[in-house]
Amino acid sequence: MRRFAALFEALDRSTATLDKRAALVAYFRDAPPEDAVWGLWLLSGGKLARIANSTELRDWIVEASGLPLWLVEDNYAHVGDLAETLALLLEDPATAPVDRPLHEWVARLRAVAGEAADVRRDVVVDAWRTLPYAQRLVFNKLMTGALRVGVSTRVVQQALAEFSGLDIARIAQRMFGRWEPSPEFLRDLLHPDELPSDRQQPYPFFLASPIDGEPAALGAIDDWLLEWKWDGIRLQLIRRAGETALWSRGEERLDGRFPEIERAALRLARDAVIDGELMAWRAGEAQPLPFTALQTRIQRRKPGPKSLADAPARVLAYDLLELDGVDLRERPLDARRTALAELVDALDDPAIALSPTVRADDWAHAAQLREASRERGVEGLMLKRRASPYQMGRKRGDWWKWKVDPLTIDAVLVYAQSGHGRRSTLYTDYTFALWDGDALVPVAKAYSGLDDKEIATLDRWIRAHTRERFGPVRSVDAVQVFELGFEGVNRSPRHKSGIAVRFPRILRWRHDKPAAEADRLETLRALAS
Repeated sequence: MRRFAALFEALDRSTATLDKRAALVAYFRDAPPEDAVWGLWLLSGGKLARIANSTELRDWIVEASGLPLWLVEDNYAHVGDLAETLALLLEDPATAPVDRPLHEWVARLRAVAGEAADVRRDVVVDAWRTLPYAQRLVFNKLMTGALRVGVSTRVVQQALAEFSGLDIARIAQRMFGRWEPSPEFLRDLLHPDELPSDRQQPYPFFLASPIDGEPAALGAIDDWLLEWKWDGIRLQLIRRAGETALWSRGEERLDGRFPEIERAALRLARDAVIDGELMAWRAGEAQPLPFTALQTRIQRRKPGPKSLADAPARVLAYDLLELDGVDLRERPLDARRTALAELVDALDDPAIALSPTVRADDWAHAAQLREASRERGVEGLMLKRRASPYQMGRKRGDWWKWKVDPLTIDAVLVYAQSGHGRRSTLYTDYTFALWDGDALVPVAKAYSGLDDKEIATLDRWIRAHTRERFGPVRSVDAVQVFELGFEGVNRSPRHKSGIAVRFPRILRWRHDKPAAEADRLETLRALAS
């Protein structure tokens, strides 16, 4: 635990990516495989089952520290992070502790998950009394599921690539999806040769970047392939050796949820890995169903006849990454698209269709087409360099997304909740409402768009204008108006307002506008019509 706690501290204190990567390389080099693989799993977002609820932890720290509950609560209110508060309220052990390795602490926590309270308490209190502060803090974050470190999975993969000498793309591919942390997994992850299991995994996705400025700066339009930017679920369709798999960009296998896609994939004339967009789309209709229709399918592992009829699925294929076991990613996009078109045309099944290209005479013509995106049920245009290889991650220069301007509303702040991690002591998660008659009806939650100065100012205002408290949530005086932007709006019976907005974010704080002049719910409903 000592080595992992030191890594956690180094990552938490550093703001330089190179320093973080160096700390990770040192950890993977020095840690035994049993610890290193658990460190990798935790740094990649893995979480242990929560061992105790906050009430139990408060009771246990009162018993272990001898402090009154009111003082524990007061400290928590000031610190803002429960794991850190629990670590601060106890003295370090008088004697040097035994350095029990990370994987043993993980095993102890997993062994008592779901057991009786006294069994769980004994393990937790023993850790509190035997671990020094830095290790106690990490232990608390592990058992509360609050281990957040300012390092991305890609930086972790870069460190592994530097440590092992492997291509980062191979490491990313082997880490894709869910995996069990074991020394055997780490061995295979860093194996220098191609393994049979490599053929079962999807490739890392290539992501487009938002375009900066005008696309005319990209050069001649003939060097670029234009497509519609679909509003669906990005996935890879894999057909290898007579078997199929659907992998979402969120690293989740979707097998069984879209049987019409899997049946069509089995009819492909050749083995292939196709990159595309999963949509809800009825045959014969000119544009896709709203994203909310697709959401009704995504959680159904075995959809029934009604679900299949109400929201039939289709994959719009726009890239071919592998054909008959041959990796095509280094070939130019034009060549990959030609091979993809031949494969999809030969299939002749509406469940797997070729994403059409958009023909524009020049960038001005492309801008006109883009303005009509919402009428087509799309979010804008994708711009892809015809000569580009298929890379991994968000590499700027070859793939751009040119989205239409967001839809906007002016809404009233009605609720606020504290954030997480470094923002756990500030109110940064906000709920906004629109007028429906004389009542304000919540329509969106947003937490991005304000700068640090605005967040601090709004936090002070929220504390001074709280009306009621509901656990971690405060209702506030309904006077502050904010302009919100969002990508789409659909009718939704699951929401009190009857409306669901996609990707809401704060565009600006409308100091100039009184709450009475905020938008009304019917305005938002009209956008969904």
